[in-house]
Amino acid sequence: MLARVSSVVLVGAKPQPVDVEVFVGGGQPRFQLVGLPDAAVREAKERVRAAIQSSGFSFPGRRVIVSLAPADVPKGGAAYDLPIALGVLVASKVVPEECANLVALGELALDGSLRPVRGGLGAAMVAARSNLKCLLPPASAAEAMVVSEVAVTAVGSLEEAIAVGTGASTGRQPEPTPPAGNQESAELGEVRGQLLARRALEIAAAGGHHLLMMGPPGGGKTMLARCLPTIMPRLDQDSIADVALAWAAAGLSRIDPAIPPFRSPHHSASLAALIGGGSGIPQPGEVALAHRGALFLDELGEFPVHLLDALRQPMEEGRVVVARKGSSVEFKTEFQLVAATNPCPCGYEGDNLCPCTCPPGALARYRRRLSGPLLDRFDMRIRVPRVEPTAMSGHPGETSAAVLERVVNARRRQGDRKCLNSRLTRGSLDARTWGAGVGSVLESAMSGSRLTARGWDRVRRVAITIADLVGAEVVETEHVMEALAYRGAV
Repeated sequence: MLARVSSVVLVGAKPQPVDVEVFVGGGQPRFQLVGLPDAAVREAKERVRAAIQSSGFSFPGRRVIVSLAPADVPKGGAAYDLPIALGVLVASKVVPEECANLVALGELALDGSLRPVRGGLGAAMVAARSNLKCLLPPASAAEAMVVSEVAVTAVGSLEEAIAVGTGASTGRQPEPTPPAGNQESAELGEVRGQLLARRALEIAAAGGHHLLMMGPPGGGKTMLARCLPTIMPRLDQDSIADVALAWAAAGLSRIDPAIPPFRSPHHSASLAALIGGGSGIPQPGEVALAHRGALFLDELGEFPVHLLDALRQPMEEGRVVVARKGSSVEFKTEFQLVAATNPCPCGYEGDNLCPCTCPPGALARYRRRLSGPLLDRFDMRIRVPRVEPTAMSGHPGETSAAVLERVVNARRRQGDRKCLNSRLTRGSLDARTWGAGVGSVLESAMSGSRLTARGWDRVRRVAITIADLVGAEVVETEHVMEALAYRGAV
C-alpha cells in the first residue's frame, strides 16, 4: 500500500513542500530511503523503527520504500522522522489514512517522543497554503507562531501525533516564547554630545538610509550604531515572516521577532558568512539575516577589500543570489548598512588634539580599502569628532522613545509609497513636488564633482526623508542642502 505525508524543506529562505511517499509491499524485509537524503535523513530508518515499536505499534516485516519528493532537491536533518513514521504506519494499515492527510515535522527519539527541528514556520506556511493540519514539536510550533495567519498543533510524541491525526485528541496549543529586550541595543539618551551624528542617525532610521560614520577612537560611533534598533519601528507581519524564514534557514531564533534584526559581524568573517553559501543548499549570510533590519560593520577599514566589494549588489538590489554547483538560492537583503571606521590606521587623522602618527603612504593604503563605488552607495557620510568635555558633563540628549515617535510618523508618511525612501525609484523621485531652486542646487553640487548620477538620487531620497520628519509636502531647498551636507565626510 502507498501512503503520502507532507513535509517541508527550506531552499534558502523559501519553504518548499516535500511529499514523503511510503510504499509497503512484498519482498524481503528491507527499509530504503531515496530522494537525495543526507546522512541524518538516512539514519532515520533506525530512529523510526525504534520509535514505532516503543510507541506500541508493530513495524512491518516487509519491504519499505520511502521516497522524498521532489527527488532532485537535497534533504537534510532529522525533521523527516515524524512524517516517515506516520507514512509507514498508514501504508502498513496500522493506523487510519487520516494520519497521512497533514503536514508534519519532527525528530523522533527512540522512545517515540519528539525533539524540536528547524523549519517549523516553513511547515506551517505550507500547511496554510494547502489547507492542511500541521503537527510540530512544541518548541518548533512556538517558532511558527511569529506569523499570526498560520495555525499549528503541538505534539510531544508519535503516539500523540497519531491521536491528533485520527481526531482522538486535539493536541497541545503551542505557547509562544515571551518577548524580551534586544540585547544588542543601547539607549540614545546615554549618548553625550554628537548632535550632528544623532540627527543623521534619526534620518537614517526614518528612511532606511545607509550611513557611514568616520572619526577618532572613543567618539561614540559604535554606541550610536547600537542605538539604531531602539529608534526603528517594529516589523509588520509580512516582514516578521520574511526575517523568521531567513533565521530558521540558518538554525537561529530571535528574542523578539518584531524588533528589526541587528547584525554585527567581525571583520575576520568569511565571504560565505557575510554573503551566504556553504556546502549543499546555500545558507543565508549576514546580509540576509539583517533583512528588514540593520547590518553594522564596525572598523570598516579593517574588512578585506573583496568582502566590502561583495556588498555592493545586495545593497543596491535588495537581494543576493548564491550559486553553487547544482543549486542556486536567492535571499532577500533589504538591510540598512551602518558602518563605523577610523580615518586612518592610528585613528587620529584630522583630530584637533592628538596628531596623526601614521607613516607616509599608510593613510592612502588604508583609504583604498573603501572603494569609490562602495562609498557612493552610502546615502549619508558624516564625521563623528571627539566629544567635548562640556558635553560629557551636560544634560543627556533625547531618549530613544522620543526619537522613535518622530521616526514612526515619518515612516507612516512613506506607507503610501509602498517602500522606504531609501528604495524610491527615479520615477517616484521625479514625481515628488520639489521647491523652486532645488534643481540648481543639485546641478551646482554635481558640477563641483560632489555628486555622481547615483549620488544625485541618493541626496534626493535623504531630502524627502528630512521633509517627512517635519511633515512637509514640498521638498524645499533647505532639505536638499542638509542632505548634501551628509555626503562630504570622506
